[in-house]
Amino acid sequence: MSDLVIVESPAKAKTIKKYLGDNFEVVASMGHVRDLPSARLSVDVNNNFEPRYEIIKGKEKLVDELVSRAKKSDRVYLATDPDREGEAISWHLAYILGLPLDEVDRVEFNEITRTGIKNGMASPRTINIDLVNAQQARRILDRIVGYKLSPFVSQKIHRGLSAGRVQSVAVRIVVDRELEIRAFKPEEFWTIDAKLIPKGSRRAFSAALYGDAKGKIKIHNQEQADAILSDLEGADFIIMKVKNGTRKKSPAPPFITSTLQQEASRKLNFQSRRTMKVAQELYEGVEVEGIGATGLITYMRTDSLRISNDARAEAQSYISSAFGSEYLPAKPRYYKSRAGAQDGHEAIRPTSPSLSPDKVKSSVTADQYKLYKLIWERFMASQMADCVQKTTQADIEAAGYIFKAAGYKVDFDGFTKLYTEGRDDTEEKENQLLSLEKDTPCKVKELVENQHFTQPPSRYTEASLIKALEEYGIGRPSTYAATISTITGREYVKREGKALYPTELGEALSGLMKERFPKIVNVKFTAQMEQDLDEVENGDVAWDELLQEFYTDFDKTLKKAKSDMQGVKIQLKEDETDIICEKCGRRMVVKVGRYGKFIACPGYPECKNVKRYVEETGVDCPKCGGKVIIKRTKKGKVFYGCSNYPTCDFVSWNEPTAERCPNCGGVLYKRKGKKSTLYCDTEGCGYKK
Repeated sequence: MSDLVIVESPAKAKTIKKYLGDNFEVVASMGHVRDLPSARLSVDVNNNFEPRYEIIKGKEKLVDELVSRAKKSDRVYLATDPDREGEAISWHLAYILGLPLDEVDRVEFNEITRTGIKNGMASPRTINIDLVNAQQARRILDRIVGYKLSPFVSQKIHRGLSAGRVQSVAVRIVVDRELEIRAFKPEEFWTIDAKLIPKGSRRAFSAALYGDAKGKIKIHNQEQADAILSDLEGADFIIMKVKNGTRKKSPAPPFITSTLQQEASRKLNFQSRRTMKVAQELYEGVEVEGIGATGLITYMRTDSLRISNDARAEAQSYISSAFGSEYLPAKPRYYKSRAGAQDGHEAIRPTSPSLSPDKVKSSVTADQYKLYKLIWERFMASQMADCVQKTTQADIEAAGYIFKAAGYKVDFDGFTKLYTEGRDDTEEKENQLLSLEKDTPCKVKELVENQHFTQPPSRYTEASLIKALEEYGIGRPSTYAATISTITGREYVKREGKALYPTELGEALSGLMKERFPKIVNVKFTAQMEQDLDEVENGDVAWDELLQEFYTDFDKTLKKAKSDMQGVKIQLKEDETDIICEKCGRRMVVKVGRYGKFIACPGYPECKNVKRYVEETGVDCPKCGGKVIIKRTKKGKVFYGCSNYPTCDFVSWNEPTAERCPNCGGVLYKRKGKKSTLYCDTEGCGYKK
């Protein structure tokens, strides 16, 4: 007989087994084992919203095995992930295995290391039913919205649409930004910039026209700019004022879930789902050469900036040894979590700060290395000394006009020796500036006028959308990646490079929701709902009362929308193709059905001609001259093949282009990545562009 520990994944089970030894059997539940069946609502809205759970299809054999092992064990420990979802999985397991809810069998591992597992096993507790109820309330809330609202929007727009509670708000945020961009009216303005060389120096510095003795000058057109340039012609430029100072830049705090996703998007070009998948692998454990299976980071779903004293001390020791004691701050750094943070776990950090990325590089995948390096550097930098900069601000006078220059020089690099925070494209970067002295005359190297127009707000990127969701209080750490994957996967939102923009479908859906279900897509209402769910978790609000309050208003709104829009159908501008219907001569259009896109004649029902939807690249097949088309695997991964398949077997993961290799005349392919490159795959050629 031995004790049984049930976790969620086989990788985690393997790592934990290493530390617990032979007296424990560690098995995986493979995530949820019981859930609301997808074929129906499975919630009794007339009976306190009682959920009707069933064993997930395909997991019956696994559940039978878990029940059998539990019966043979002296004691069962439920060690699922330390969050609401994990608590709910433990609750379902307890029900299936017949474990009393007052049994002290729930353990949590904030990190999958010897210390983390020892601490978790030493502090078992009962299942937190308030956490479970918060998860149930969210699950049932989303199920009600999805199952009640989706058929309505599908009927009013087209078949197969879904309208989730959080995803609809995310789509609205993207749509509203797009509408703001379209409504934006650019205004013209001009700037005058000078490149000046101080007397006694060979280096030039940049200065911008600020104004005159009366104050700031706004230049609205070229006539004004030309007049100022005329006044400045042949003028003496004198540095009339110099202000030198010192400023300190403090490091960014260690990662929480949202900031990890944002920074991985900026620096690694990872989409949020990819980031969370790799982070899960690092948390659950990898085989590290010389160490064995071990978790490399703490739990990755967190909104807390708290870190343990042991981790802080280990980081300080490493910093002192690797960089020198001058790179340690005068006092250890502590960071305050934002208001409303759950603070259930530590910030995301390496489980062993002394385990540098170089030490694990040979043991992990490329993605795991990149993300671990990012997490390790961010955490270590958060415990390092400030960056000290010498700042300079200067006013330069010429013909009664004032130019201003500002910049800095690094006096002590501090934490920036290891890490600097990524920036969004819209954020400006400062320039370094040489030392300047008052009353120094300057030679004009260049004096130019530049026309500008005010710019509309930028489209959201995945990083900035996650930041917005967090700031609005929409969703929680575990939901950001799933929300963005849903709205892009359903083509309500598309990517253009890193930018996110709404499709016509997304705009139609958002417009319908704003008109008929304003509360569902109201940012403040959705944020308040998140706070209400937190109240359920804290035991201050009953989960069924929360659902009843929401459902009463929602059901009334839905009934009114159905009544008001009876017989109404929202017409989308269909994608017209250049394919001519051979039956009636009309141009065929792209439609969306139960199984995805297809091409149909717009003359339905008189003409019922349909064809398979094919995405062409506009490139001829390098083997047979046919058309290269975009194809997808069962998991949705894009590849390229010939339209003449199976006669022609051409296939490629990288996109062929119409360009030819200048060396051998072969086809050039586009290799995807941060910077797409063209290459020739002709054997022995090796050309790259």
